[in-house]
Amino acid sequence: MGGRKIRRGATLRIAIGSDHGGYSLKEAVKAHLLQGGHKVEDVGTHGQDPVDYPVYGQLAAERVADGSCERGIVICSTGIGVSIAANKVKGIRAALCCDLFTARLTREHNDTNVLALGQYVLGECLALAIVDTWLETPFSGGERHSRRIELIRKMEE
Repeated sequence: MGGRKIRRGATLRIAIGSDHGGYSLKEAVKAHLLQGGHKVEDVGTHGQDPVDYPVYGQLAAERVADGSCERGIVICSTGIGVSIAANKVKGIRAALCCDLFTARLTREHNDTNVLALGQYVLGECLALAIVDTWLETPFSGGERHSRRIELIRKMEE
């Protein structure tokens, strides 16, 4: 996604995925995104039967990495597992956020392209506020932050 700035209120194509532990929150986030006019690609899971979180973290992250989606949101019970899985995909900068401050700064400073959430950690209202903050916050740019993102990119090579 690079440093592309998304204007407030812009329609985005967002990949979303979860395991069974994040399924209910995924459905709430998906409905919220659709209500906000975004296009959502739901990579699963599509029910509450036990599944493996790395599969869905990877699937959502790959949609962002290949450019078919501009952002991704991944959810499991804590958000930790899916964030680790998503970050294994080249070009992905996934961040687990549990508050509005980190949601804002991870966009401003790190230009994250995947947001990880934990269903067991967050209430739905806070989770949706985190999603909105993360989606609406642009990368601040600047030499310092861009240099650090470039260092991360080189680590992937």
